[in-house]
Amino acid sequence: MKKLTLLPSAALALLLLYSCGEEKKEAAPAPETPTETFDLQKQKMESEVRLPAELQGFRQTDIYAKVASFVKELKVDIGSQVKAGQLLIVLEAPEISSQLAAAESRLHSAEAVYTATNATYNRILETSKVEGTISKNDLDVSLSRKSSDYAQLQAAKAAYREIQVMQSYLQIRAPFDGVISARNVNTGAYVGPAGAGSTAPLFTIQDQQKLRLAVSVPEMYTGYLNDNDAVQFKVIPLPNETFTAKIARRSGALDQKLRSERVEMDVINKDKKLLPGMVAEVILKLSAKDSTFVVPKTAVVTGSESNYVIAVNGNKLHRTSVVKGREYGDNVEIYSDSLSINQKLVKTASEEMRNGDPLTK
Repeated sequence: MKKLTLLPSAALALLLLYSCGEEKKEAAPAPETPTETFDLQKQKMESEVRLPAELQGFRQTDIYAKVASFVKELKVDIGSQVKAGQLLIVLEAPEISSQLAAAESRLHSAEAVYTATNATYNRILETSKVEGTISKNDLDVSLSRKSSDYAQLQAAKAAYREIQVMQSYLQIRAPFDGVISARNVNTGAYVGPAGAGSTAPLFTIQDQQKLRLAVSVPEMYTGYLNDNDAVQFKVIPLPNETFTAKIARRSGALDQKLRSERVEMDVINKDKKLLPGMVAEVILKLSAKDSTFVVPKTAVVTGSESNYVIAVNGNKLHRTSVVKGREYGDNVEIYSDSLSINQKLVKTASEEMRNGDPLTK
């Protein structure tokens, strides 16, 4: 019985010794991996950014009726190609014709009155040249009557021209060459500057031979743009085609809500592949004007208070604060007055690396 109890005890002791040996083996420190570094260099970083944009007619306007009237005749419809000055719609307002006739009658009456008073004044003036025949007061009264009748004549002419202008509004013509893209009235409809007839335009006309491509560029990219820079863009209906335009206009100010600058390009569209209202994807090439420090993204640590890189000074690590610029691919621009060309930086930095830590070789 004693032998049976001793044998398991001996086996247990051997097992404990073996396990202790294994723990000692596992606790042995692993060899340190060398820290990879690189020499800091400057270069001109070229990147691109893709932004949504919208195509618009270079000239586009809604056409409304100036006077209260009824649609008498429509000369064009949706899709009609029109030339500047072409008649689009004829309106009808009988009261304007009556007003014009009344104004013309008053004009003729004023002309007749002025003709008479002017003749009377001229006769009195000639007679007054003979001394003692006409008193000075009679001459002044005749001159005053003539001046009053002349003023009445000018007022009648102005009123007549005003009614003529109002009547000309009954014929609406195209302000420029373009295409009728919308029509909101039919023959007989009431239109005018107020009321139900003014809620929608009669027509919308667009110049589609030349389009305006408008894009809002975020603030951080505005410094890389220049007038006449070539810009490429694509549209969803034509995914295999890439179009080119040049920057023609910049707003020169940032939108207060979007914090972006409106940039416009002129697009020649003689083949009419592109339509106003299309959504486009603009590809902006951003080329730096000056050389900057460019490092791998892994070399920059984004901390809670600032961004920094790990510089190597005398085989010691040192955190150096930087400002990040553009990112493109695996690289990023950095800005810092504490860095210099050919300075060694850690390629893969981390928050565990502290100031003064030795460089692992």
